[in-house]
Amino acid sequence: MFAADRASRGLGMELLEAGTGRAVLRMTVTGAMVNGHGTAHGGFLFLLADSAFACACNSHGPVTVAAGADIDFVAPAHEGDVLTATAEERVSFGRSGIYDVSVRRGDQVIAEFRGRSRVLRPGAGSPDGTKDTAQTEARR
Repeated sequence: MFAADRASRGLGMELLEAGTGRAVLRMTVTGAMVNGHGTAHGGFLFLLADSAFACACNSHGPVTVAAGADIDFVAPAHEGDVLTATAEERVSFGRSGIYDVSVRRGDQVIAEFRGRSRVLRPGAGSPDGTKDTAQTEARR
């Protein structure tokens, strides 16, 4: 599906739902994700939220990338916790968008993430990095 979905599979993330401007991913916190305090490292929580954001903002079709993101950690997660990240588009304007992602353990909020997206110009996301789709087609 999306590159974010392919990349997340190695970490046990599962795409549960994807629709226009929305995505839901699930991940179980493993021992390798826990820091010296016995809680899930924030980078793994960010990764889960960012992956849900990537799936949601790419659901419209054109290649879309993150322009920036912020996360607030609300509660700790521990080994064995099953976390769900729900991403929803808040607004789209021109080639930009804003998405909110809630990371939860059951009903408890673990983290809140806000991502800002940017749609690439046509051809900018091509595998060979060309900026012009016509140039890419001419090379084939």
